[in-house]
Amino acid sequence: MTTFLDVDKSCRGLRWQARCQDEDSVIELEQVKSLDNLTARLLAGRGITAEHTDEFLNPSLRGSMPDPSTLQDMDKAAVLIMNAVQAKQKITVFADYDVDGGSSAAQLIKWGRAFDVEIGLYVPDRVKEGYGPSIEAFKQLKSEGNELVITVDCGAAAQSALEAAKDLDLPIVVIDHHLMHGDLPPCAALVNPNRDDDTSGLGHLAAAGVTFMVLVALNREARKRGVAQVPNLLDLLGLTALGTLCDVVSLTGLNRALVSQGLKVLSQGGNVGVGALADVAGTNAPYTTYHCGFILGPRINAGGRIGKAEMGAELLSTENAQLAYAHAAELDRVNAARKVLQDQMVNEALEEAFKLPEEDSIVIVNMEGWHPGVIGIVAGRLKDRFDKPAIVIGVNEQGIGKGSGRSMSGVNLGAAITKAKEAGLLISGGGHAMAGGLTINADKIDDLSKFLNEHLREEVAEARNNLSLKIDALIAPGAANQALIDRIADVGPYGAGNPQPLFAFSDLRIAYAERVRGGHVRCAFEDGIGGRISGICFRADETGLDEILLDPNAPRVHVAGRLKADNWQGRSRIDLQLVDLAVAQK
Repeated sequence: MTTFLDVDKSCRGLRWQARCQDEDSVIELEQVKSLDNLTARLLAGRGITAEHTDEFLNPSLRGSMPDPSTLQDMDKAAVLIMNAVQAKQKITVFADYDVDGGSSAAQLIKWGRAFDVEIGLYVPDRVKEGYGPSIEAFKQLKSEGNELVITVDCGAAAQSALEAAKDLDLPIVVIDHHLMHGDLPPCAALVNPNRDDDTSGLGHLAAAGVTFMVLVALNREARKRGVAQVPNLLDLLGLTALGTLCDVVSLTGLNRALVSQGLKVLSQGGNVGVGALADVAGTNAPYTTYHCGFILGPRINAGGRIGKAEMGAELLSTENAQLAYAHAAELDRVNAARKVLQDQMVNEALEEAFKLPEEDSIVIVNMEGWHPGVIGIVAGRLKDRFDKPAIVIGVNEQGIGKGSGRSMSGVNLGAAITKAKEAGLLISGGGHAMAGGLTINADKIDDLSKFLNEHLREEVAEARNNLSLKIDALIAPGAANQALIDRIADVGPYGAGNPQPLFAFSDLRIAYAERVRGGHVRCAFEDGIGGRISGICFRADETGLDEILLDPNAPRVHVAGRLKADNWQGRSRIDLQLVDLAVAQK
């Protein structure tokens, strides 16, 4: 595979390569679908053929929505929930503490209100209770008179808790999307496209998407029973999009339609909580994937990260503007506190990581007192900084470590953690290819490090050898205008499975660079014919790009980055979000 602009090793140690390697497919899209070169190049680089172009550029629910009954246990779940709703039984939704869990719970709660049923909410405390249902939680819900519990974004692996619920005669409907192996847990119904016997082909859905499918089945069941007025599910599609985007699942197939249409619904302002949060955060509709992933999502998540577990789901489900603004203000405050805590932990983790041997295959750091709600974010930062899988472990006063890991493409971290558990090194642990979690006795951390370094050595070496930056197109600074942004937007929404386009600019002079708070560097570049583009390099101090940008004698450089329209306070310009630099060879 040839290099892009002959960059074999950039300032970040990456090989630049063209995302699209098939020029014939670009030409075919230009000719058959009458597309401009950039749009055709973006589509071809994402594997979209002429046959699927119209569907990709204009995703619709009507064209993408499958029969919900293709999901195992869906009809059973719909009957059970509808029975409880019509009987006015006490129902509680048990949700995970992240955005996917909160948006799933909010969909169900809002749907229930159309039938004059107020579905309760239970969100476990991340620190005190950990992830997912517990025996104690189900006992509490039973003692409070609940007659049905619906778990969302959790429950599929809660074998012991579900066995306890069965003994308590507490029916549980599980709505989940996490990977499952082995025997099915005992529950009234289990809707999960990733259970071994499910053939729906919907395993890419987030819990919010699975929940939306449940609501489709519930409306159908209600109509069967002669209910004339059923909730308009399009009103809830914004929540589906929010959860889907924040859980970073692949934006392909049904997910693409859910997000594309859901962002339009979210931007219409019908959700009181989202509107309040956006107002407090200083942003406004129309909402994009950026708003969901970087403005709304982190604030909703913040409550679950440091002790306000239920606040996000309450915000998304409330109809009370006063409560919404109170929650939004508190989540904004908590998110600011989370950032301070996170920055402190990142600095401490980096200090520990730099002590590790350079030849280590994986970065594993630990410290007493690190907050378990933030370790996953810190692990992601270490992974980005060192281009290696990373695990960050916070150890409590009892000598028990809670760890969270993030991996790189080509390295199955979840499987390695499972192997470590099988080797007796962990109290518990698991995950998937790109992320994992674990619980460990502190005195076993060194043994874990040795085990994973050895186990992942070949995998990581191969993955690092294949590190590359995929460039979509070469453009000139003067071509970065609103028309270009509009063409880029036509191929969105962007996210996992449809990466934000990355552009290269050739042979530029660094015209301006200034360090700003947070380790970022504001910068501007000029070409040789008067073209200029300005932007920012986020976390430049962690990537080492600050040294080049701030060097008064810096050479001319090739620049790689993403483009974003900035319309702040009536000012309109195109900003560059710089990702990498390479010295322009002469």
